[in-house]
Amino acid sequence: MGKSGETDGMFCTAETAAGRVQGLVNAGICQFKGVPYGASTGGANRFRPPVKPAPWTGIRECFGHGPVSPQLPTDSGNLYGQLIYFDISTAEGGIGEDCLHLNIWTPGLDAGAKRPVIVSIHGGGFAISSGNAAVYDGQQLAKRGDAVVVTVTHRLASFGYLDLSEHGEAASGAAGIMDLVAALEWVRDNIANFGGDPDCVTIMGQSGGGWKTNILLATPSARGLFHRAVVQSGSALRVQTHEEAAPATQALLAALDIAPRDAVRALRDLPWQKLLAAQARVGAHAFSPVLDGTFLTHHPCDPTAPDESRDVPLMVSTTTDDASLFFANFDLDDAGLAMTLKALYGDASERLLTLYRRHYPRVSSYLLQARIITDAGFRRLAYTQAERKAAQGAAPVYLYQWDLPCPGFDARFGAAHAMDVSAMFHNVRDPILGAGSPEGRLLADQLSDALLAFARTGNPNHAGLPHWPVFSSRDRAAMFFAAETHVENDPARELREFWTAMPAASVFG
Repeated sequence: MGKSGETDGMFCTAETAAGRVQGLVNAGICQFKGVPYGASTGGANRFRPPVKPAPWTGIRECFGHGPVSPQLPTDSGNLYGQLIYFDISTAEGGIGEDCLHLNIWTPGLDAGAKRPVIVSIHGGGFAISSGNAAVYDGQQLAKRGDAVVVTVTHRLASFGYLDLSEHGEAASGAAGIMDLVAALEWVRDNIANFGGDPDCVTIMGQSGGGWKTNILLATPSARGLFHRAVVQSGSALRVQTHEEAAPATQALLAALDIAPRDAVRALRDLPWQKLLAAQARVGAHAFSPVLDGTFLTHHPCDPTAPDESRDVPLMVSTTTDDASLFFANFDLDDAGLAMTLKALYGDASERLLTLYRRHYPRVSSYLLQARIITDAGFRRLAYTQAERKAAQGAAPVYLYQWDLPCPGFDARFGAAHAMDVSAMFHNVRDPILGAGSPEGRLLADQLSDALLAFARTGNPNHAGLPHWPVFSSRDRAAMFFAAETHVENDPARELREFWTAMPAASVFG
């Protein structure tokens, strides 16, 4: 049993294993920002497994966000970035290697309250963003569901996934995932003091956060640290091998003019700014978790669902137009789309365009493009993950699809990537959700309540939804969060079967 914290008007105080922390009370919710779960990852700690923060005396003020892992700012002219309200690298905590922090929202600090705990893992691939981004603000969700909400910031790109195993740092290619395990260990050891139940923890992530959630589902050291999982538009089935990671490592060393024999020492001596500049030349998204055989012992969900999480209920999702984030060619016509598909899918392209145009006769060519690429990637992978989880015959898996178009930019992006993040957090004022529109509010009610029910029981059903069946290979049931939320069995079967029949190597062209 943990120690109960204290609230005094606008301030709240809680105990952690490293010392006491003070947060603010806002509309009845205690919020603590920038709570350290690990020491700085700079200097001698760079590329190494995380270590616990040094204890402190007195009370540590946790009123504002901590630093985010080194990264470049989002292009302010990016329309999609504007749409999702995703200011990812200019948080008030700054940028730096002292980036292992948590943000916590809780309705109360009674150590015996045993509220469900929801730990959100941010998106942005493995390269950008942080748990500080406004889209992940947990106040509304904590208040709506009497739950404890936690967001996490951790190492990214070359700081978290540079494979230096051939140079003496065996764990470097998985350091960012090790950070997440350390954060979950912190939750296990401390969250009772914030009113949470360490035996009722849900991890969830969208896009790159979904990828990280998938990896945690298969990570031996994470077993038992969480009890439910949610993967939104991020069903990564495999991680990099050493052989696949080697070109990015070689390119980074070449960009810095570092000889391989001096790699680790020389890299540690660099200011992080120089490492970030070289990373930018190589490409931040070139760096991702590596199958090291010790910490990450097998792929997340290939060829089967992982045994480490066989007893963990799972929710898997996509949005109808997930891939619209990749494109801005809004004036595309079917002739242009035909040329694009020919380049990607060769002889199958004509049949593909005919098939999709028959299913979606009234959508723009731009959105047809997005749906094709979504089905080839996001959706195909989500279906595969759900199928493999169901085949275990252990814990249930639930499938959903977000189908409400975003009203921003004249609804050109359709049912866009990340719309369901704002809905999950019940952040109904976010622009991507319609800034408080009645439709956005209703679906946010439905989806956030489904998350809260799932976090408590492993079952997302609640009074505000039609009955949501467990996914099975026979019925393939999916909940559609749409203008009229409903269940479909094996939705768009003909399209799914097309992609199932396509050779895996040709799915993305």
